[in-house]
Formats: sequence, structure tokens, C-alpha cells
Amino acid sequence: MADSKIPSHLRTRGSMEATDRKQEYPPLPNPLEVGVYDNHAHLEIADGENPLDFREHLARAEEVGVKGVVQVGTDVPTSLWSADVAAIEPRVLAAVAIHPNEAPELHQKGTLDDALYVIDDLAKRPRVVAIGETGLDFYRTEAPLHQAQRRSFVEHIRLAKSHNIALQIHDRDAHQEVVDILLKEGAPERTVFHCFSGDAELAAILNEHGWYASFAGTVTFTNAKKLQAALQVMDKNRILIETDTPFLTPQPHRGKPNSPYMVPHTLRYMAKKLEMDENALAEQLTKNTFQVYGRWDDNPVRVRTNPVTGQPWDELEPSPFHES
Repeated sequence: MADSKIPSHLRTRGSMEATDRKQEYPPLPNPLEVGVYDNHAHLEIADGENPLDFREHLARAEEVGVKGVVQVGTDVPTSLWSADVAAIEPRVLAAVAIHPNEAPELHQKGTLDDALYVIDDLAKRPRVVAIGETGLDFYRTEAPLHQAQRRSFVEHIRLAKSHNIALQIHDRDAHQEVVDILLKEGAPERTVFHCFSGDAELAAILNEHGWYASFAGTVTFTNAKKLQAALQVMDKNRILIETDTPFLTPQPHRGKPNSPYMVPHTLRYMAKKLEMDENALAEQLTKNTFQVYGRWDDNPVRVRTNPVTGQPWDELEPSPFHES
């Protein structure tokens, strides 16, 4: 990490979706009694009328019993940001990768190998605990570009196994081919289907191979019957929970900006569907999370100090996306 401060945000959700995102964040839910972890978030994306920086996200999360976050990269800049934040923030671990929708463009420019080299290097850092998000997305990417996604996915699988860390998979409209590639290449020991979007049949396949399903706010949506059925099929020791912040806000706040502090809504819905005690589910989710990524204090953060004052360095730049 360079001596310059870490930017509060790298991009806005509005710029990614070409929509007006001038909305307020939802209120805090009632706190959980047993702490859990958000397995997948993009805290570098500014959203809402008054965007929260990563420290504000984490402070609100702590208030409701969400003790930490896996911050996920999708290209070289966001992977660098994720690794840098994890290095100085004890509530954050990092995942690094080239998103499947980014891979075709890099392939066409002839820079995919260069990007993968950076991901390989970042994966050596002690608080980088996963390669992700990687995988296949046949919804947003047209068929002529699928081969670049396949190649990138295979290389990411290789990196996860080489560094003995988890693999976080983005799988959209590509269930069978994702499974086929994992079986052909040999899946890493800890393989996670991020924002699981499959049905009971895919859940059974994950159970068979010991892979994990991470459920986001989508499981709370009224039209997500197949996803809810998949939740009930999954082995309890292979279930994780995430927000995919700032996307996929759970009910009753669907459409509003998302944040790790919204995990309790999803957890309580899952507990109801599974007919489990809320605290028992939280304990199971935390146990599963530690099995995949380790504990957040396994590799302590590095605290830099100001050479003049001797005080901890203020690592964070003000967000350019806050309302003035």
C-alpha cells in the first residue's frame, strides 16, 4: 500500500446503473444477540443520497451484531482497494478477482493476463482470504464472449488452489457450466456460490460436493420460491449469509441502499424458513464462515503511525460523493 490515503469510494452505483440513487439508507434493525459476518460486500461503491464510507458501514453493522465483512474486488482497482482496506481495518477481510463481466473486455485489450498477475500477487497478502468474485455470467455477456469468461474462471480456480484460499463464484444463468468447470478443473476445498441463485437441484449438487451457498437479500423476496426451496435443501453446515452491498437489499427495504447492517433482516427470514432459533442459526453461520475464511483476527492488521505525531495514521480520504 502506498503512503497516500485510501479513497472512501471508487465509484457510484448510479454511474453503474444509469439511475437516480438519491435515496436514504433504511433504519437499523433490532440487533442480533449472536454475532455474524457479512460474507460478501462492495463497500467501495457509493450509494444513496448520503453515501456511507466503509467505516460508517462497519460502525452501523457492529451496532446490530454484524462483526465483520468480506470486502470483494471485481477488477484490479477494486481488488487493490479491498486488500488495502483489509490491511488496516480489523473488521474487514478481502477477496480479489476479475469479475466475469470484466474479463472479456480485458481479453479483447490483451491485458487479461496482466490483470491476473496482479490478482495472483494480491492473493499473497495475509488478510486476502478468497479469490472472488469470479465465475460465469451468461445474462450480461453475449455468447461470443463466453470463452474469455471460461478462461478467466479456470485461471481463478487455479489461483485459489495455489494460494490455498477460498473461491467466491459469481454464477448467473450459467449453473450447469459452472458446475462442469469446477468438476473438470477440481474445485478448491472451500468453494462458495456467492449470492446463490439456484434451485433445490443445484443445492443438492452443492451438498454432494461440499460446496457452500451464500444467501443474500434475494432469499427474502416474495417471488423467490425456488431460492427459498434451495435454502431448505442445503446442509446447515454449508450455508453462509451476505448482503452484496450496495445491491439486493432484503425485505422490507428492497430497492433502498444496502449495507452490512441489513444482515439481520435476511438472517431472521432464513431462520423462519428453516424453522430454526435465530441464535442457533447465527451460531451456525459464524461457524461456517470461520471454516471458509478463518477468523478476522487470525492475521492482525498493520497499524501505521504518523512519523511526526506518533499517532495512528488517518488512512481515509473524504468521499467525493457526499452531498456538500
